[in-house]
Amino acid sequence: SLPVTPFAVLGEQLAGSRFEARSGAAFLPMVGRDQELALLLERWGQAKSGEGQAVLLVGEAGIGKSRITRALLDAVRAEPHVRIRFQCSPYHADSAFWPVIQQLGRAAGFADQDTVEQRLDKLEAVLARAGDTSSAPLLADLLGLDGAVRYGAIELTPQAQRTRTLRALIDHILSLARQQPVLLVLEDAHWIDPTTLELVEQALDGGATAPVLLLLTRRPENQPTLAGHPHVTRLTLNRLGRAGVEAIVERLSSGTVLPVEVIDTIITRTDGVPLFVEELTKAVLETGDASVPASLHDSLLARLDRIPEVKEIAQIAAVIGREFDHELLAAVAEHPEAALTDSLGKLATAELVFRRGTPPEAHYTFKHALVRDAAYQSLLKTRRRELHDRIAEALRHRFPQRVSDQPELVARHL
Repeated sequence: SLPVTPFAVLGEQLAGSRFEARSGAAFLPMVGRDQELALLLERWGQAKSGEGQAVLLVGEAGIGKSRITRALLDAVRAEPHVRIRFQCSPYHADSAFWPVIQQLGRAAGFADQDTVEQRLDKLEAVLARAGDTSSAPLLADLLGLDGAVRYGAIELTPQAQRTRTLRALIDHILSLARQQPVLLVLEDAHWIDPTTLELVEQALDGGATAPVLLLLTRRPENQPTLAGHPHVTRLTLNRLGRAGVEAIVERLSSGTVLPVEVIDTIITRTDGVPLFVEELTKAVLETGDASVPASLHDSLLARLDRIPEVKEIAQIAAVIGREFDHELLAAVAEHPEAALTDSLGKLATAELVFRRGTPPEAHYTFKHALVRDAAYQSLLKTRRRELHDRIAEALRHRFPQRVSDQPELVARHL
């Protein structure tokens, strides 16, 4: 039911990378968030009636922002609507339009080996399916493509071009909203770059009378200044109480009865943070030991230590970043292909990473930034430096187009 547009198409692709594609695994059902979900659905209902809405979903790391976002997406899945998904990155907080550029590139299906002409063809094909290719010159330039031969030079000052690009993106969202209600999700807004933030602010103004719901997730720190907008609702996710923690433990244990003292320890140590509850419970269930790891970090490392042939792969992947692809990991790890695929399969089965696609074209995402951080921090600094250097060299020599598109990526590793 989704119109084929650069945003809607990529929204579905990105949904697969973070929510739907779980290599056979399923998200644990949401616990203790019925009121919050009801509020989101109420705002969605208002948006569908033509009253543009926005919700700032605020909570600390691991509190369940992604879980309730997925619950909303599942709740409206059967309804006709356009879904747009943006993902901010801690490494690109100063890169203008970073989430938008990533969306467009994925929607067009850009490959590392594509020529500029091929990329322009793919971009035009996506825009043509949306019914309007007039923004192709501006969007090609936004994507770093030399469109001058095909479209002619853009005779605008940098400021005027920036303004026109913002307007073109807003107009596209509003044109989609005239066809069907739009659900726009922007994740990890605490890492949003200033230009994308301006796009969001303009979307709030332009969509005030359009069927658009904008859902932004963010941590309490580095808050974007949007709460003062008249159409914005701030929704804070609090920690779970004892009943919520016990419900998660019960669902994970699948009939295994844990001693009361173990459940009490899990409740005390996790302090109501759902991610912590899940990981510490899994650590207890996997070992059959009634002792509970002292922290989330200890729990994650203990789970990796139980599959030592996989731990090194997880560590190398963690140096690449929260998201990584099979091809780059293979170039850096230098493991036999069968062994690498097997190790990644075990990580996916353990639900430490989620896979989208099939190796060797697969892309992976660590379950949570905290999972990636635990694997990364388990490395000695000398080993981290060695891996960062190998990744930078692999990018330079084997993925030149990626380096051209994302010079800051190589800069970060160096």
